[in-house]
Amino acid sequence: LGLVGSEMCIRDRIYSRMVEAIGKNGDILLALSTSGNSKNIVRAIEKANSLGLITIGFSGNDGGAMQNLCKYNLIIPSDNTARIQEAHILVGHIICKLIEQKMFS
Repeated sequence: LGLVGSEMCIRDRIYSRMVEAIGKNGDILLALSTSGNSKNIVRAIEKANSLGLITIGFSGNDGGAMQNLCKYNLIIPSDNTARIQEAHILVGHIICKLIEQKMFS
């Protein structure tokens, strides 16, 4: 996907095109961006919002552009990329565990 996006000069729209193709009203988009300002992620969130998806953002520092675009935000108040990503991974594992418990218990 990354190589195709680079070669076709659509890397800033690669995820928004995927959301447009398969996203439906009521679906959930979980978007991760350490800065909260990644163009390709921001555009995917904008497209998701226009299609009626529920948007959840994981970002860092002050939340960047994602802070005002996502319905729900998890903002790690740090400018240390490694710490932000570690926190996102931890929360991701917790969410997976909760979903598994709900579905299979």
